[in-house]
Amino acid sequence: MTADFDRVEAAEVSRNFGRRRAVTRVSFSVGRGEVLGLLGPNGAGKSTLIGMLATLVTPTSGTIRYGGRTAGDAGPDIRARIGLLAHELYLYPELSAHQNLEFFAQLYGLRPDGVVGAALESAGLMDRSHDAVSSFSRGMRQKLALERALLHRPRLVLLDEPFTGLDDSAVTGVSERLRRLASEGAIVILATHDLDLADGLVTRVAIVRDGKLVSDEPAGGGLRGRYRTLVGR
Repeated sequence: MTADFDRVEAAEVSRNFGRRRAVTRVSFSVGRGEVLGLLGPNGAGKSTLIGMLATLVTPTSGTIRYGGRTAGDAGPDIRARIGLLAHELYLYPELSAHQNLEFFAQLYGLRPDGVVGAALESAGLMDRSHDAVSSFSRGMRQKLALERALLHRPRLVLLDEPFTGLDDSAVTGVSERLRRLASEGAIVILATHDLDLADGLVTRVAIVRDGKLVSDEPAGGGLRGRYRTLVGR
């Protein structure tokens, strides 16, 4: 993988869907070791921003740069450094947990031996490794999909509502996983509307409302009060 980078920058990024403007002239920059929380109510534009950062959605205007290069400049090399956990979990329900991870490891050009077992252990699914994913709860699928997104040790980790379906113990485990990734040099960006889960995990917050960035600041005390003031709910 040759297209490594230490920073992701969005400059005046907008995205329209027909006549609807989902994101309007959003700019921010985030570097390795940071955990940026994209906060905002449902429909604020968080998922569209995650899609653009993942190179799955093309900005209508503006530019996203990965260490100075755009996705158009670097193509597949950039995508090979990105891990995505979206609403769509990208798992095959008829396959077992082990088979899913083995399949994606091979897509990433990895030897399944070792990485699959470590991923199952991290997800707490070793005892269900040969069961079909269709038999899993949403929380179990969520944990498996997170490990699927991290198999290739991406530089940029993008997560859209990563705590969906998780119980308190699993939330704690995933939070620790994300902190560890950041400490190892990953750039972590997570979109959520759950302030309680974001507080204490993120190192910076970018609050979006109606597709516009209304705040970009270090995380700290009083997050809920600032959020209510800016978002109004």
